[in-house]
Amino acid sequence: MARALFLMGPTASGKSALALSLADQLPLEIISVDSAAVYRHMNVGTAKPSPVIRARYPHHLLDCIEPIESYSAARFCADAQAAMKDIVARGRVPLLVGGTMLYFKALREGLDALPGTDMGIRQALDEEAVQRGWPALHAELAALDPDTAERLKTTDAQRIQRALEVYRTSGRTLSSYHHSGSRQPLQAELLCLGWQPQDRAVLHERIAERFNAMLDEGLDDELRVLRERYALRANMPAMRCVGYRQMWQYQDGELTWDEMREKGVIATRQLAKRQMTWLRSWAGLEHFNNQDPKAPAELLQRARIFLEQH
Repeated sequence: MARALFLMGPTASGKSALALSLADQLPLEIISVDSAAVYRHMNVGTAKPSPVIRARYPHHLLDCIEPIESYSAARFCADAQAAMKDIVARGRVPLLVGGTMLYFKALREGLDALPGTDMGIRQALDEEAVQRGWPALHAELAALDPDTAERLKTTDAQRIQRALEVYRTSGRTLSSYHHSGSRQPLQAELLCLGWQPQDRAVLHERIAERFNAMLDEGLDDELRVLRERYALRANMPAMRCVGYRQMWQYQDGELTWDEMREKGVIATRQLAKRQMTWLRSWAGLEHFNNQDPKAPAELLQRARIFLEQH
């Protein structure tokens, strides 16, 4: 059976640098697990590795689609499994690194056989949301599929839209697919490694420093070029990404620069909190404290033992 490593952690925890260190010392090849880094030309706001780093350490599943397109967990699973197959065929081991926990979960456990994307229905739902608001669409979903609606906030536009899209496409509720037993788990020996801080205040400082660095590196200019190049809308998945959403509001005059910076940092902290909530519930995860100077060597040794035993 094939082997693979999952390196999981909140944003700004140092996963990328650790992955490069592991790839220097073990026969690993990196697969990105990042729902924002799949978009081409979105480099600053996603903190993608530089061309120099990518030339030395090949990264898979970066720059997969244009910012006007949508990317799903199902497509990630297909792309990731294809990349894993290629890596294994070269005698190396896949190292999956990132913070999109839904993608990790979908890959490990498999997905329900949901209908594909219907851009016509999505556009119609976007237009309805403009007229009625997402809480009204959440109420509609609650009448159709109370199990799914109960799990979602009334402002969770992306998931409300998907649940209604599934129903309008197939006539079946999203929860009915989840209970169908059609999932196919990943056929691989996995080592799941969690890289996160014990002191959340330190992570918050790193998040603020990283967001400020993105602003200094030209996130404003990057988004302006994207808006000139593509027919983007604020509600598109790419523009919902943390950082881009707040910068869009600044460029449209809805926020001052300082308000944009503050909201961007807060949104990134909220993202990190959600990521760590996922990690606490992840079965079989081996936790490492990224603030412990001994942790990188301990994690490397654990990965080496795993590779020797499997």
